Amino acid sequence: MTTLNGMEKFNHLEDKLYRIVEYAKHLRQEKESLEREVAALKREAAARAEENERLNQRLHQMLNERDAIKNKVEAMLDAIALVEPELTEAARRG
Repeated sequence: MTTLNGMEKFNHLEDKLYRIVEYAKHLRQEKESLEREVAALKREAAARAEENERLNQRLHQMLNERDAIKNKVEAMLDAIALVEPELTEAARRG
């Protein structure tokens, strides 16, 4: 095994230190990239949550409209039944 003199040991240590510095730079860049990605994903999630809320409100509105129309149709059928029972029975079967 070869023994390293003082200058060789220092050069070896210096090389290790430069590799550590480069690795730290790489980790910092990766961290910044991941932070940007997380921020973008948070914005996207917030936008999707808003869209989901808007769609839920629209769904409830449409369900309420459907119920109102259903009630009106039933009321019309009941009114027709009073006038013409045979016509109403045929409409309910059809």
